[in-house]
Amino acid sequence: MAVGVRVPPSLVSGFLGLQPKTPAPPTQASEDGESVGHCPSCQRLFMVLLLKGVPFTLTTVDTRRALDVLKDFAPGSQLPILLYNGDAKTDTLQIEDFLEETLGPPDFPSLAPRYRESNTAGNDVFHKFSAFIKNPVPAQDDALYQQLLRALAKLDSYLRTPLEHELTQEPQLRESRRRFLDGDQFTLADCSLLPKLHIVDTVCAHFRQAPIPMELRGVRHYLDSALQEKEFKYTCPQSSEILAAYRPVVRPR
Repeated sequence: MAVGVRVPPSLVSGFLGLQPKTPAPPTQASEDGESVGHCPSCQRLFMVLLLKGVPFTLTTVDTRRALDVLKDFAPGSQLPILLYNGDAKTDTLQIEDFLEETLGPPDFPSLAPRYRESNTAGNDVFHKFSAFIKNPVPAQDDALYQQLLRALAKLDSYLRTPLEHELTQEPQLRESRRRFLDGDQFTLADCSLLPKLHIVDTVCAHFRQAPIPMELRGVRHYLDSALQEKEFKYTCPQSSEILAAYRPVVRPR
C-alpha cells in the first residue's frame, strides 16, 4: 500500500507506476508477504528516513515474487531499491549517500559521524558471525567462535573508550558513557551496524545458546540503548523472521 505525503519538490519520485511519492525504498516483506521482513540493508535505510524526520511510505515486496514485481524497472536487482526521476538506485550505500545529500541541513539533520573511526567500528563482526553460524565443519566451531568474540571485543573496546568530546568535558573519564558509536545520537554508522548486530545476538542466542556475552558491557549497553529508540525498535523485524531466514543455513548441533 502506498500513501501520498508532503515532500520538498526536489524529493519527488515514483514507485511501481504510482503518483509521485517520497523516495522511500521498497523493502523485503516478511513471511506473510506484507510485514517488514529480515533484511539489514532495508532496516538500515528505514532508520535513516525515520531519523531524517521525513513522512514517507514503506512499500514491502514479497521476495517470493520479487522478480515479477521488480522486472519492469530494476530487473535482477536486490532490495532495497530507490526510484528517483525514473532512475533506479539499487546500491544501499548509494541510496544512503543520496538521502544524506538530499535531506541535509538546514531542513534535515546531518547523520554523518564526526569521528572517522565510528564508520568502521564493528565492520568485521557480521563477517565473522556468518562464518561461524554457517560453518559446516563441527571441528572448526570453537576457532570460528573465538574469531567472532575477538571482533566483538574490538567493538566493545571502541564503545568503552571515551571520545575526544567526552574527554574535553571530563578529562579524567576512564570509560565512555555514550549510548552509541559516535555519541548520544544515532548516526549513519549506527544505522549500518545495529541491524546486523541485532541479528548476531538473536541468531547466536537461539541456535548456539551463545548471545553476545554480558561481559562485553559496552556492546550490551549499545544494544540496550538502541532498543530504547523508536527508530531502531520500530524498524526491527520480529525475531521469528530473523530465525526463519537463518534456519535453512545453520548447521544443527
